[in-house]
Amino acid sequence: MKKNMNVWVRRGMVLCILLCICKGVVGQKFALIDMEYILKNIPAYEITNEQLGQLSAKWQGEVEALQQEAQNMYKTYQADLVFLSAEMKTKREEDIIKKEQEAQELKRKYFGAEGELYKRRESLMKPIQDEIYNVVKEISDKNGYQLVIDRASAMSIIFASPKIDISKEVLLKLGYVD
Repeated sequence: MKKNMNVWVRRGMVLCILLCICKGVVGQKFALIDMEYILKNIPAYEITNEQLGQLSAKWQGEVEALQQEAQNMYKTYQADLVFLSAEMKTKREEDIIKKEQEAQELKRKYFGAEGELYKRRESLMKPIQDEIYNVVKEISDKNGYQLVIDRASAMSIIFASPKIDISKEVLLKLGYVD
């Protein structure tokens, strides 16, 4: 009996919370944008993305070249192993380890969390993203939207009326569509 009472109390609390949230939401205006659609229609974004892809491929090639060198050194070491003295084995092993560490360090330098690719992407994409943000904010202020959701990244949106999608308006204000 007490267990059932707790279930009803919890359900009642959840219902109260939902009602409070819904009451706060009533009268609020929402809008959607499709960031993927917007970005695909901005030539500067596409060009920047292509440049970053080329740079990434170039750097990946450098890392792979160092890794290949380490592999070649190891294969040569294995082939020469029977002819090497203990000192020579140790020296070659150290050289191989050093080459592998160089490759890892270069990979971290280019592709790490604070690597060159991240920094380059940040410096090139931030102005585009800031421009979009400012236009979305301007449209939101003008039309009284309290919330704008990106439908491209909001996985839980099952249906949204096209009437509240302001993506084309954003592109229009940015000057990318007529």
